Amino acid sequence: MKRGLVVCALLLLVVADGAAACTVCLGDPDSQMATGVNNGILVLLGFVGFVQVGFLALFLSIRNRSKRLERRRERFSLIEGGAK
Repeated sequence: MKRGLVVCALLLLVVADGAAACTVCLGDPDSQMATGVNNGILVLLGFVGFVQVGFLALFLSIRNRSKRLERRRERFSLIEGGAK
């Protein structure tokens, strides 16, 4: 069992150098492909940030509505005795 793990680890060390990075990472960092990949990453990060801001706005809106409702309930009072 241990021998198999050692052989597997050695094999991964030998093969891992070729699979460590894509051709964009190993190539010219100023190429058009590298620039496109970087721009794509920034756009996706922007989408994630936009969704997070949307969730924050949703939760703040819910909190503000509940506070407004609570204030309205505090101002409302029942007339005791009512009409008979």
